[in-house]
Amino acid sequence: MPGRHPAVGRSRFLRRPAVQVFLIRHPRPLLAAGICYGRLDVAGEDSQGAAERLRPLLPAGIPVLSSPLQRARRLAEALHPAPQIDARLAEIDFGEWEGRPWAEIDRSLLDAWAADVLDFAPPGGESAARLQARAVACAADLRGDAVALVTHGGVMRALLGHWLQLPVGEWSALKFEFASVTLVELAAGRATLRYANR
Repeated sequence: MPGRHPAVGRSRFLRRPAVQVFLIRHPRPLLAAGICYGRLDVAGEDSQGAAERLRPLLPAGIPVLSSPLQRARRLAEALHPAPQIDARLAEIDFGEWEGRPWAEIDRSLLDAWAADVLDFAPPGGESAARLQARAVACAADLRGDAVALVTHGGVMRALLGHWLQLPVGEWSALKFEFASVTLVELAAGRATLRYANR
């Protein structure tokens, strides 16, 4: 994870008083290895167990927002009696690649993606730039001094990239463990990564 935390000036969200954003990645999906999944709606492992482990890391009564995809939503429901569902927190849409083995996807398309990580979109899918735009728009609408977002690795990378002003080559490579929490504090025009993958 990045070791420096430069000033951030693009998000109106950061002009409000200090806020703690607890980014929670969903549990491991119940899906065979080697399958492309993003918007594909698959269940996750043991949401109740994950919630029991994560709950002590969160402030009591913290509001919870969640992706509508069940692997995130079920964890959110285990953490909060009435989480707010926000479609902007859904994982990237891989379009025609969804549910297919990575090994069967056209190599030339994968190469095109690697050459333009930010703006390439799979057939029928969305680009990382579009994912980041909707994730940042969601964050700009947040209220309160602490909030938990139960979401996906792609969304978390996009938000950290925006808040910490990282180039796409860095933020697209960030790693987040399944059923883990990463804390970012936003205050006075700065974003500080407090911890990751707890």
